[in-house]
Amino acid sequence: MDIRLHTGDLPDDVAFGDSMAVDTETMGLNPHRDRLCLVQLSAGDGVCHLVHFPPGDPYDAPNLAALLVDPTVTKIFHFARFDMAILYAALGVLCRPVYCTKVASKLCRTNSERHGLKHLCDNLLGIDVSKEEQQSDWGEASLSDNQLAYAAQDVLHLHRLRDRLDQLLTREGRSEIARGCFEFLPTRALLDLGGWDHPDVLEH
Repeated sequence: MDIRLHTGDLPDDVAFGDSMAVDTETMGLNPHRDRLCLVQLSAGDGVCHLVHFPPGDPYDAPNLAALLVDPTVTKIFHFARFDMAILYAALGVLCRPVYCTKVASKLCRTNSERHGLKHLCDNLLGIDVSKEEQQSDWGEASLSDNQLAYAAQDVLHLHRLRDRLDQLLTREGRSEIARGCFEFLPTRALLDLGGWDHPDVLEH
């Protein structure tokens, strides 16, 4: 695993090809209240770029923002709904196009009620992913080596998960409905930010 840490933005010369795994670390799960602290990115090649936003950072990250909205690069998330909302709240960009491994799993793995990243990596890839640092303090001015390693692993396997889930979606005849869900996710994130998370406008 090759971890490359950046502060405030990506360098000008970083490229990810036609698909990029993305994750975030924040101070909590409320995008109206909680601060974006770290963005993790990987091309699925064993290299992870971490963009750290220390306390007081102005969130001026033009290189990162351009990648997140690049229509030629698919952004692969696990639970895209939250990550897209926090990225929009902090950086003012709405990611498109996107793929969500959690949504894909719920559509094709109806034999299971477990769709977390740790379970998917174990069940579909035979990889044990540690979650020990999940609730650590990501708001510090500098992050520990353990935090950086934890953050990196959350994107290193998403390309392989997407490939395996695509096989299952095809097998179950649900690829088209998955694409429809992925296309709706930017709107879902905006609904959450607008206050329509509870109650959900799609509920009765």
